[in-house]
Amino acid sequence: MLSEEGYSGLEIRETPSRIEVIISATRTQSVLGEKGRRIKELTSLIQHRFNYLDGEIELFAEKLTNKGLCAVTQAESLRFKLLGGLPVRRACYGVLNFIMESGAKGATIIVSGKLRGQRAKSMKFTDGVMIHAGNACKDYIGVATRHVLLRQGILGIKVQIMYRWDPSGKLGPKKPIPDHVSVIQPPDDDDFKIQLLSDLLL
Repeated sequence: MLSEEGYSGLEIRETPSRIEVIISATRTQSVLGEKGRRIKELTSLIQHRFNYLDGEIELFAEKLTNKGLCAVTQAESLRFKLLGGLPVRRACYGVLNFIMESGAKGATIIVSGKLRGQRAKSMKFTDGVMIHAGNACKDYIGVATRHVLLRQGILGIKVQIMYRWDPSGKLGPKKPIPDHVSVIQPPDDDDFKIQLLSDLLL
C-alpha cells in the first residue's frame, strides 16, 4: 500500500490518552496526501480494522534520514528497477553501489528465481564486510525480503546491510561491535620517552 512512497517501517508509541503510529518513508508528502487526506484515510482504516474509537489512535509520517542504509527501501528500489525491465546484474550493482556510498560497512544482495532461461538459479552480489553470526547481527545487520512478479515467474530479493559503529547513533548502533579493538596512542611527551628508555635499559 505504501511501497511507492518509500515505506521503510513504523514505530508504535503508547501514551495514556492515545496510541501514536509513526510511519517512516522517503516521500512523506505522498503519505500525508493533499491537505492530510491520505493519512486520515489510513487512520480511519486502522480504526475500523482494530476497533479503535475516534481519537484513540493517531498516525504521523516521518522522513527517512538516510535511505541508503535502510534495507526495506533498497529492496523496494531494486524491485521497481526489475519491474521496469532493467537487467538483474545492472540493477543489483546500482543498488549495491548506492548502499556503500551512503556509509554502509558492507552489503549483500541475493536475487533468486528464473533469471534467464527456464532453470531457476541464484545470483549473489557482495561488497565490504559482513558478519553472519553472534548477537551483534541483531544490532548491526538490516535485512529485507521482497518478491517480484515477472512474466517468466517470481523472483526473490534479499537485501542485507551492515551498519558502521556510530557513537552518535545516527548512522549505526551506539554500542561498538564486540571484537572492536581501540588502539590508544601514547602521549607525545619527552618525559615519557625518557621513562620508556630507562625501563628498556634496566
